[in-house]
Amino acid sequence: MNNSTRGSFTLNPPAGPTIGVSIVNLSTDYTAVPAAAPAAAPAVNPAVAPTVDPTVERVCRVRTMDVVNKGLARRYRFEKGFKGLGLTAILLSLAFLGILFISIIANGYTAFKQTFIQLEIFLDPLEIDKENLEAANYMGIVKKSLTTAFPQVTSRADKRKLYGLVSTGGAFELQQFVQKNRHEIGNTIQIWLPADDDVDMLMKKHIPRDVPETERRMNDTQIGWVDHFIGQARIKQTFNTRFFTGGDSREPELAGVWGAICGSLYTLLVTLCLSFPIGVATAVYLEEFAPTNRWTDVVEVNINNLAAVPSIVFGLLGLAVFLNFFGLPRSAPLVGGLVLTLMTLPTIIIASRASLKSVPPSIREAALGIGASKTQMVVHHVFPLAMPGMLTGTIIGMGQALGETAPLLMIGMVAFIVDIPAGFTDPSTVLPVQIFLWADSPERAFLEKTSAAIMVLLVFLVAMNGLAVILRKKFERRW
Repeated sequence: MNNSTRGSFTLNPPAGPTIGVSIVNLSTDYTAVPAAAPAAAPAVNPAVAPTVDPTVERVCRVRTMDVVNKGLARRYRFEKGFKGLGLTAILLSLAFLGILFISIIANGYTAFKQTFIQLEIFLDPLEIDKENLEAANYMGIVKKSLTTAFPQVTSRADKRKLYGLVSTGGAFELQQFVQKNRHEIGNTIQIWLPADDDVDMLMKKHIPRDVPETERRMNDTQIGWVDHFIGQARIKQTFNTRFFTGGDSREPELAGVWGAICGSLYTLLVTLCLSFPIGVATAVYLEEFAPTNRWTDVVEVNINNLAAVPSIVFGLLGLAVFLNFFGLPRSAPLVGGLVLTLMTLPTIIIASRASLKSVPPSIREAALGIGASKTQMVVHHVFPLAMPGMLTGTIIGMGQALGETAPLLMIGMVAFIVDIPAGFTDPSTVLPVQIFLWADSPERAFLEKTSAAIMVLLVFLVAMNGLAVILRKKFERRW
């Protein structure tokens, strides 16, 4: 008898010695495999065609399908649950991000408007000398105009509160007007001057009117004076251009972010000019030219470790080396750029090496095969293909540097700087530090300034990430 019999057969063997078999698969083609060495058995007549019991076959198939279906159902439930967890995580992330943006915008959008008060001012030639305009007491002229508008105010305390309706920057606005319009000296003019931050908050409804007088910064008398100006249409709100053109100030209504923006731009320019060439050159050498030995391994490990060092450590290094040893100017964008260069170099090196590794080896082999030197192979073939990844890593590193505060605090860029920096060595601050300073101020008006500055910083970050995507698409090559 053959070891396998094809066809169908009954499960009940004929009388005689038992032949041990093991059924491998119940299908249209059944194979009998010897289970053990049987004793000598009589030959089976091949003419007899054994048949399978339909009931047994049906039961076996049902049990097999039940097991398979149970396994599939369990796997589908697990897959569905896993997808649900991922979708839930994404929705929660978007929800928290939306809450953050809504909170920032709700607190900061009012900072883009500023309140002005119109005053009728007589430019007395006895007080304003045409030959020496800077010597005039412009704040006194503004106060005299307010006293004329409210002659019933006589006490010194009430006059002090009345004078507080107009910002201290109103005197500077009046001086600029007189310098541009000398012919108006001796005339009575109508001029819009910036209101104090308390009046600005009242107009923006950040100071409620329906609370007790002791619980708000403005008393009923001051609110009455403001209502008097409102009734005469001498109060208006316009777009706050000063916020984008001015520097820092102790007065919230005069504070702007232009000085911080200039400081950030100068600092990032120094960082980019130093970190990009050094980081890319280091990555090219380590990936393409450096021999594989112990010293190379030590350098690679230290670069990876530096990427995880807290940023304030780089600030301490800048304080010890750049300020104390080399004597560079404190609070200067030059020093800030040097510190941020040290911080972003590991990120750029790691990203550039990963971009170089992504270039297929066949590119290198083909270049060397046609006679190019290793330098030519890197410069003309590998480097252009790796450039999109390098630019992306560099811009991401610049975005990280733009949002850093701790290392810059250590080198003195937390100082109160009013003037707009005009160069790399002028004292300045940066946007994150400016946000930190305003957030630490107790005035309610600085709260909206803080949120508005965060919005400006986010616009810068989004623009830089968008630039990274554009550059990647522009220089990307497919092979």
